[in-house]
Amino acid sequence: MAEISVNQLYQDTRKKLKLTWVAGKSGGDNALTSETVSKPSLALIGHLNFVHPNRVQVLGCAEMDYLRGLNSIELQVAIKNLFSTDLAGIIVANGEKAPPELIEAADTYQTPLFTSPLRSPGLMDILSHYLAQAVAESTSAHGVFIEVQGFGVLIKGSPAIGKSELALELISRGHRLVADDIVDFYRVSPERVEGRCPALLQDFLEVRGLGILNIRALFGDSSVKPTKPLDLIIQLEMADLMKPQLLDRLNIKSQHEMVLGVRIPKVVIPVAAGRNIAVLMEVAVRNHMLLLRGVNGTKQFMERQQREIKNNLKATSKK
Repeated sequence: MAEISVNQLYQDTRKKLKLTWVAGKSGGDNALTSETVSKPSLALIGHLNFVHPNRVQVLGCAEMDYLRGLNSIELQVAIKNLFSTDLAGIIVANGEKAPPELIEAADTYQTPLFTSPLRSPGLMDILSHYLAQAVAESTSAHGVFIEVQGFGVLIKGSPAIGKSELALELISRGHRLVADDIVDFYRVSPERVEGRCPALLQDFLEVRGLGILNIRALFGDSSVKPTKPLDLIIQLEMADLMKPQLLDRLNIKSQHEMVLGVRIPKVVIPVAAGRNIAVLMEVAVRNHMLLLRGVNGTKQFMERQQREIKNNLKATSKK
């Protein structure tokens, strides 16, 4: 699981959430390691198992009404309960004003305290979505990541096999580049892996003989995309080096590859002189679309073949 600092969260969300940083500014380096955003209602009255470290706690109307109804000693106890674990930060929502005791505790415990005019349910939705992206489990892979007919496709293969040239031809056909050479993948949900381009490489594609190309400048803004879910892996292999079983024309066994624990469909395309790999890749994506709908061309052909064999056997037996 990745982590980000509260400083980073503030910089990325302060405009959307209309955040004001009122106290605890020395805690800007506090780490956020969870996408969960919670409201500590029970924690305020001593149920400390509801306060989890390295998370953002949101105080809404109910929590603030509760704090306002306490006397001075009870208020100190409730605030002490709230800060009893290593909170990453606190947001007071709904335009509520943070009480002086809360501000003092935020400075004492070095816990960033923010206020926002947004209602707490909407604020928590936005924040949860942001954190799910920011602290998702991640890995990096070599290859070219491109959007083909709306699907995110990772092109893999040995060096100099033609991945970038293939990507360039696909871009010229109207498809979109996400990342070249290095792709950062994040598991943003149990069944979804998202590919992103490292900031340094955005818009660029390296092609042997041409050097580093600025795809956005060459083909326009619509030719690039910053992120895309990973739907399919295309593995390029030299045809003369492939194992015979991989070249079986009636092989209906599907292939997959695990990426961050998610099973991603995989297609191996043999590379040989005279083969139009761009067309083959486009058709591989179209065929993947059909497979998602339950249409398997190879299986349909084999079923038809079996029917013909049975019919021929019956015709022969009658003679």
